[in-house]
Amino acid sequence: MEHKHKYDARGKQICCTQTEKVYTKAGAKELVKEEHQKNDGHDHGHSDDDGHDHSSASGSPFKMFLPSILSLLLLLIAIAFDNWMPQEWFKGTVRFVWYLVAYGIVGFPVIKDAVKSISKGEVFSEFFLMSIATIGAFFIGEYPEGVAVMLFYAVGEVFQTLAVSRAQSNIKALLDQRPDEVTILENNQTKVIKAEEAQIGMTIQLRPGEKLGLDGELLTDTASFNTAALTGESKPDTKNKGETVLAGMINLNTVAQVKVTTAYTDSKLSKILELVQNATSQKAPTELFIRKFAKVYTPIVVFLAIGICLLPYFFVDTYVFNDWLYRALVFLVISCPCALVISIPLGYFGGIGAASRNGILFKGSNFLDAMAAIQNVVMDKTGTMTEGVFKVQEVIFNPEFDKDEILKLVNAIESLSTHPVATAIHEYVGDIDNSIKLENTEEIAGHGLKARINGKELLVGNFKLMDKFNIKYDVDPSSIVYTTIAVANDGKFVGYITIADSIKEDSQQTIDLLHKLNIKVTMLSGDKTTVVKFVADKLGIDNAFGDLLPEDKVNRVKEIKTKNETVAFVGDGVNDAPVVALSDVGIAMGGLGSDATIETADVVIQDDRPSKIPIAINIGKKTKKIVWQNITLAFVVKGIVLVLGAGGLATMWEAVFADVGVSLIAILNAIRIQRMKF
Repeated sequence: MEHKHKYDARGKQICCTQTEKVYTKAGAKELVKEEHQKNDGHDHGHSDDDGHDHSSASGSPFKMFLPSILSLLLLLIAIAFDNWMPQEWFKGTVRFVWYLVAYGIVGFPVIKDAVKSISKGEVFSEFFLMSIATIGAFFIGEYPEGVAVMLFYAVGEVFQTLAVSRAQSNIKALLDQRPDEVTILENNQTKVIKAEEAQIGMTIQLRPGEKLGLDGELLTDTASFNTAALTGESKPDTKNKGETVLAGMINLNTVAQVKVTTAYTDSKLSKILELVQNATSQKAPTELFIRKFAKVYTPIVVFLAIGICLLPYFFVDTYVFNDWLYRALVFLVISCPCALVISIPLGYFGGIGAASRNGILFKGSNFLDAMAAIQNVVMDKTGTMTEGVFKVQEVIFNPEFDKDEILKLVNAIESLSTHPVATAIHEYVGDIDNSIKLENTEEIAGHGLKARINGKELLVGNFKLMDKFNIKYDVDPSSIVYTTIAVANDGKFVGYITIADSIKEDSQQTIDLLHKLNIKVTMLSGDKTTVVKFVADKLGIDNAFGDLLPEDKVNRVKEIKTKNETVAFVGDGVNDAPVVALSDVGIAMGGLGSDATIETADVVIQDDRPSKIPIAINIGKKTKKIVWQNITLAFVVKGIVLVLGAGGLATMWEAVFADVGVSLIAILNAIRIQRMKF
């Protein structure tokens, strides 16, 4: 039976002709579990076999809270029997067993994980702290407090799980964007096959409301698509026949046909999914420090607690073991580093999720920190600040040459290039003359193209190409504002073609926002200096340099970095890959950008809108601010209660409320970034 899903304009699945299928893309279900377990080197999630899977929020919140609710009811009844409604039978063994049952419901999974951690050589885990603190409370007869510590810890664990699940919901939604099946046309008959079985050259039929499973070329005259999976924007995008359409796009109106041009595993969306899946493995320095800190901090507080319990024996005349053991247990409860080791990775994870919702992909939380520190944004011009869609303005050739004939030759040699300039030439001249035979063709980086045609050498490029081959010309290149394509044939200067590119509609907004953030802006381009200066002056860009080769861009960025400025470079072309790699943060325009640049970049803007750059910086700044708020809160509160506990001025109740309270506040603060609008 045919089985297809349909989606509304916002990308949400709206119907299904058969039982709803749950997509299980690689890594989608494991993201929460892996992130949760990596936070401090311990398994924060209770294992599946104990019935308390805190690693994924697959169950309903009520089911997750059920053990805590049962434990709380037993605890409240026991406290009532102890204080307000004394019962003759509620004494001795019965009282102990009652509290033990209340404790075991929430405490057994934690003790089990403590044993597992110890068996793996990780003795000083938070499970170990909670276990010895609560078992110690039972040892000295403080049953209600022992149950309360474990109960509130279990509640905190559930809130942590729900918070992590919410933080990664945007990423999970992204991972589910690619359909498993596609409908192909075979001998004018439709056939449903698995998307990974589709071959290049096959024709996919896409009905309204269906998602495209592979990248391809539109065969239908025109079709509108929702591109939210790739850009974060649900605004319809109309494509014409021959244009590229990408996996994850949703067909909105008419039945469309698409010719597959890219294998399933090589599609743009596949690469985006891979970037997202790998993002959590790249940790921020703060995150790595806290993890290392927790491994040192936890054993220190355990030994301090032992000291608090035993050392007073030698100095205090009225030493009572149970009193000092109680102080040590209070000290252990408040010293648990949960708020730090959970809320900090959660904050970064929320930042990555918020960015993906805005069509921005961070390849790791370390780049959120780096983005927050950017002082100078260096950007390419073509395809970044301008549309990258060129149109021929003028053709200025010397009268001695046949204009139409030369244009055919230029059109033929430009067919070797994927540069937007070549597209403009093709649109202006028309179809390529296949009778023209090109020999010894060569692309000279930063200069242009060279080939032999009918024994004559044809040069097409900038005026630096003319200089390189000693071609004499009677034109002042600096007097021409537009992008210029110079042409020489058989050692003689033919003339030039001027091409203009339009500035993107949000480029001015981008520069204004960056200046508000006190960030310098520098524009580098291989385009001629007059064009670069013209665009820079119009946008108010601080520094602009043109006529640059790829190595010149690298040198310019090196020069900026010698001033101890943190640099982000934004580019989209293959020749931008080296300078993207050199910068502190490399940003790639993912829609039109080359695979090499996207692969090298640390941050990918999916819809090619430069206004996403200041948004990415703001997300980095907000994330870092939230992380440091949590660190400060945890250290201040814990420091105060640790001192009070060691001095006998804080009870176990105060310790557990302080610990759980700090954890919950830190968690709520960490997920706050997901509600922010940028």
